[in-house]
Amino acid sequence: MVDGARPSFVFILADDLGYADLGCYGARGASPSPVLDRLATEGLRFTDGYANSPVCSPTRFALITGRWQYRLRAGNDEPIASRHRGSPTLGLPPEHPTLPSLLRAAGYTTALAGKWHLGFAPHFGPLKSGYMEFFGPLSGGVDYFTHKDSAGAHDLYDGDAESQRTGYLTDLISDRAVDFIRRRQGQAEPFLLSVHYTAPHWPWETRADEAEARAIKRIVHTDGGSVEIYRTMIRHMDEGIGRIVEALRGTGAEHNTLVVFTSDNGGERFSDTWPLVGKKMDLLEGGIRVPYIVRWPHRVRAGGVTTQHAITMDWTATFLDAAGVAPHPDYPLDGTSLLNVLERPDQPFARELYWRMKWRSQKAMRDGTWKYLATDDGEFLFDLSRDPRERANVARREPDRLVAMRERYAAWEKTIPPLPSDASSVIPYTRADLAHPS
Repeated sequence: MVDGARPSFVFILADDLGYADLGCYGARGASPSPVLDRLATEGLRFTDGYANSPVCSPTRFALITGRWQYRLRAGNDEPIASRHRGSPTLGLPPEHPTLPSLLRAAGYTTALAGKWHLGFAPHFGPLKSGYMEFFGPLSGGVDYFTHKDSAGAHDLYDGDAESQRTGYLTDLISDRAVDFIRRRQGQAEPFLLSVHYTAPHWPWETRADEAEARAIKRIVHTDGGSVEIYRTMIRHMDEGIGRIVEALRGTGAEHNTLVVFTSDNGGERFSDTWPLVGKKMDLLEGGIRVPYIVRWPHRVRAGGVTTQHAITMDWTATFLDAAGVAPHPDYPLDGTSLLNVLERPDQPFARELYWRMKWRSQKAMRDGTWKYLATDDGEFLFDLSRDPRERANVARREPDRLVAMRERYAAWEKTIPPLPSDASSVIPYTRADLAHPS
């Protein structure tokens, strides 16, 4: 690539990976992620990156549109479930501009290898929303060997056609990503490759667990698993990411390809959230703070760390900014470009972040070191610089700050549609599984 050429993009999204599950983010014991750890040293690591939601599909709506997920009806479901297969309502409208559709219109080749989870055929799908190629499942949780969803329906597609490919799903997604990159060698057009792994989302299966997968009659995510199986699933994904990076290097695309790795929400049952608390479905830090690793040899210096506050939909704005592509004028972005931070990580800008969840009537806002949280248990105010575990509620000590943040949250909430009364909330835990402030 020559200087001034438009960059290519590889966006890698893990599924239910917690903030501290990677070695470079403090995973205890032997690191399950040597490739990602190395990418962090070769690029930039964010300490305060967030997901748009603590649950799968809402974050994906925000990512693909660059806008608050709440602006779309289906972005309020927590998440879209397998029982919604065939729904004409719960999905990403094909007419809505997306990151892949905007880049495609600007001459990019676009592909998704991995999980979609933004609505089912025949009304919705990746090829209807800007991707030129697609390989992966349409739903949320899929068995790694049988490729069946939680309702027992086979769910693996190549384009619009059902695929009968066999093998461990994490490896199949890596295979397709590597194949796409190799096929792009020698092509003049830049590309967007979205690699959306299902790992380490349940069911808890490693490459060695095919016999167990064949014995499962219906996926129930509370069954089985262990910390070691979970960490091995991360390692399998990490190995695939190593193959993707090697393919970029082997095809000469490495220098001017912006690679971003993150997770769609916080970790689940076997995730090690330390030093945070809370998990998936929670607006505590463990449910929404996620790893952000960025590697772009052309413009991002190695070994950087930034405290910039950012949220998933910012990557949409960043990619469009880097490509020189304007958002659709009728659909202004809610995300903010991080391009300047990638080049000057020691110069973060002030940013307020907001979240809303139907589950437990949760609301949250972050402003600087301060976090406002409201749930059906009450209101909380935390100084995250002193209390990252959100144990010391200082709402009574800081009444003026509490009122100010509550009012700013209310003002933001007026800018988005109200929560639909029929939005579903699929609760994957009992209350005993979650750590809540008290």
